[in-house]
Amino acid sequence: MQRLVGKRIILGVTGGISAYKAAFLVRLLRKNGADIRIVMTENATKFVTPLTFQALSSNIVYTELLDLDSETAMSHIELARWADLILIVPASANFIAKYAFGFAEDLLSTICIATDSPVAVAPSMNKQMWSNVATQDNIKKISERGVYVLGPATGEQACGDDGLGRMLEPEEIIKHAANIFQTNILTGSRLLVTAGPTREAIDPIRFLSNHSSGRMGYAVATAAVEAGADVTLISGPVDLQVTGIDKIIYVTSAAEMHESVMKKISGTDIFISAAAVADFRAQQISKQKIKKSQDVNELILEKTPDILFHVSELHDAPFTVGFAAETEDLEFNAQKKMHSKNLDMIAANQVGEKIGFDSEENALTVFWKTGSEQLPLTSKNKLARKLIKLIASQYNEKNSNKTH
Repeated sequence: MQRLVGKRIILGVTGGISAYKAAFLVRLLRKNGADIRIVMTENATKFVTPLTFQALSSNIVYTELLDLDSETAMSHIELARWADLILIVPASANFIAKYAFGFAEDLLSTICIATDSPVAVAPSMNKQMWSNVATQDNIKKISERGVYVLGPATGEQACGDDGLGRMLEPEEIIKHAANIFQTNILTGSRLLVTAGPTREAIDPIRFLSNHSSGRMGYAVATAAVEAGADVTLISGPVDLQVTGIDKIIYVTSAAEMHESVMKKISGTDIFISAAAVADFRAQQISKQKIKKSQDVNELILEKTPDILFHVSELHDAPFTVGFAAETEDLEFNAQKKMHSKNLDMIAANQVGEKIGFDSEENALTVFWKTGSEQLPLTSKNKLARKLIKLIASQYNEKNSNKTH
């Protein structure tokens, strides 16, 4: 189940006999490549010990809102930002009621209120509790806010009753959790994404390059696949695992990337240039290693092909999205690049300590011709999903305007 590979999931466990099934769910999530953090309510610890979940997840288990040791490691706000998905299994009637009315009296409810990530609950309770009008009203409230309600199922219950209210089995829950990431907002669209740095040879040993890790471009390509698009990724030299991307073309230099892009651009609906392409290359490449025989060596540089400009200038150009990594005057430089290259959108980020290149986190300011939006600091995977959502919105709006 590739959609869960690398996903950061908080598993919230509330008080109920089905809490023991959450332990099996942890094993399934890890088997499918997810990174798990466990948060337990006080009542949950009476059914299954935190030690059980710690052993299964290989991570500490969070139980206290004001636990100083936990807060030092990762606060409730940091946990809320960390997660790609918050999964409450089991979700008791009491927790659902608190969540419906916005209470934040323990760690788990606080995280749910503090996050902008998707939240899913798997209800588990007696059939009378489930059918009670108060519970149904609470389920309606959270559903209308976009919370995913997984189940419940019909079957034998711990109390001996048989009916609706039984928690879904872990195998079913994990399928639903994976499907949450499959948004299909770009189904039918063909995307071409570039990622990573390029290397421009100086001699057989040395090259010019930059600090790009390729993480942002790979995250964008993965998010586009989750959005249902047919994605081709053109990648410079990186050290990254590939998950869920079937069509990858590896290149080294800017010239090779330019050639690959121009070969594949026909029929592309959206082009996203996330690669950090070198602006300059050596005018002449030495056939032999340049020796350190003198104090000063002159290296003459020439411009590399401008991939973004060449794509945007095509007669039937795709919806074109650029990236701008800036050290100063971010808005001015990004807007200038967007207009000079006739881009539909540009995603700009400030490069600095612990942000941007070679970092697992980033923040973006996204500009288009009629507006902009700030995407705050978060993991690049999470950021990529937000960016793809923005791109899909602007792409669909542009296409809608064409037909009117």
